[in-house]
Amino acid sequence: MKRSPIKKVIILVSILAIPGFLFFYLLPHFAKNRYKSLPIFGKKVVASTFHSVKGKKIPDTIYHKVPDFKLVNQHNDTVTWKSLQDKIVVLNLFYTGANNQKTNKYIKKLSDGYEQKPLVKFLSLSVDPLDKVRIKDFAQQFEAKAGKWDFLMGDTIQTYQLIRKGLLLDVVADETKEKTNFIFSNKIVLIDNLHRIRGIYEADDAGANAKLEDEIKVLIAEYLRNVKDGR
Repeated sequence: MKRSPIKKVIILVSILAIPGFLFFYLLPHFAKNRYKSLPIFGKKVVASTFHSVKGKKIPDTIYHKVPDFKLVNQHNDTVTWKSLQDKIVVLNLFYTGANNQKTNKYIKKLSDGYEQKPLVKFLSLSVDPLDKVRIKDFAQQFEAKAGKWDFLMGDTIQTYQLIRKGLLLDVVADETKEKTNFIFSNKIVLIDNLHRIRGIYEADDAGANAKLEDEIKVLIAEYLRNVKDGR
């Protein structure tokens, strides 16, 4: 008995629809692995606690975190991790007396691109304690948006410890000449919402800048995925 043309059409449509159905059904599962997780910088310690994955006990890992700080910005507001809660942070070092402000010009461009994205914040940390009286005018030169890009300052007892031990960067105040010269790592640090360093980039390298821009997006995707999964 021959099948009617209508039945043949229905069968054909059904066969063709299956791959599309499977694609949309499986897409969320594949999307979870779309981005490769970024590395976590600094020392790692295996904890005495465990978590379970498919019934298997996996030791927890304690990662290096940037410690809390209490610094003042260009608006004379106190900035701490609490005021940056659940934010992704892009941070660089500077001082107002430097002849080359190329890095801050790049941060200006980058921060303007994230003006409407409150999840990402930008911090520029001064290595010169005398910048306290210059920081407001300096930030105005770059038209730094309030709440988006903070220029931070503090005494060197706190900031240098934060830079060396927390941010894993170098800083030295060379006072051998009449005018103090500051030697520091000209790098940009990408920090996640858990205060872990996820990337360190050479500020004056175009390839590193492109990588930073890509990895900010990866970190945003990771954060949103974790929120969705309740982590």
